[in-house]
Amino acid sequence: MTLDVFADIACPWCYIGEAHLAEALRQRPGLGVERRWRPFQLQPDLPPEGQDRAFFHRKFGGPERTEAAFAHVTEAGERAGIRFDFAKLAGAPNTLDAHRLVLLAGEYDRTWETVEALFEGYFADGRDLGDAEDLVAIAEHAGLPGADVRALLGDDRYADDVRRSQTVAQRAGIGGVPLYLFGDRFALSGAQPVEAFLQALDRAAEAGVSDGSDA
Repeated sequence: MTLDVFADIACPWCYIGEAHLAEALRQRPGLGVERRWRPFQLQPDLPPEGQDRAFFHRKFGGPERTEAAFAHVTEAGERAGIRFDFAKLAGAPNTLDAHRLVLLAGEYDRTWETVEALFEGYFADGRDLGDAEDLVAIAEHAGLPGADVRALLGDDRYADDVRRSQTVAQRAGIGGVPLYLFGDRFALSGAQPVEAFLQALDRAAEAGVSDGSDA
């Protein structure tokens, strides 16, 4: 069974959804799910260095609304067993390099360990996803060779793959993430609860979902 996960590292609901999905997969160990990361940048036009915290104030409509939104996400994260510390966020990053790092991790069979390390590094530890040294530290924590990560960050490998994934998603009508595509049969959108993922996995297994499209 293939399960394509369209998500962005700078998306807190993607982090929560990933925690819920991981728990659902732990409860269905015999399904043989092939989970595939599909890069999607919510803010692809941000400069490479990202933007400062004023970005969040513009997005949410001021400091008070920003803090209220962060508190809501933090509570949802606690229920999912994950930690957010929005006070540590320097700002909003351009996630192109983070996505490239996830694709590199696939060469070492460390995709989901790297995804988890990136989410935790950004949302809990305040790491800068636009900073090469922070990305190297996160990658090494996930089990990737630091020298290979430095080489990746010195070139443009996987950049076209990230952009291609974005284009495929947009052509398919995907305007937001997280989105979970079960083969080419059906999809779930948003940070669904564990029970919803369990129902979707069972439904996909019953329908015999296998390979999806060429997305």
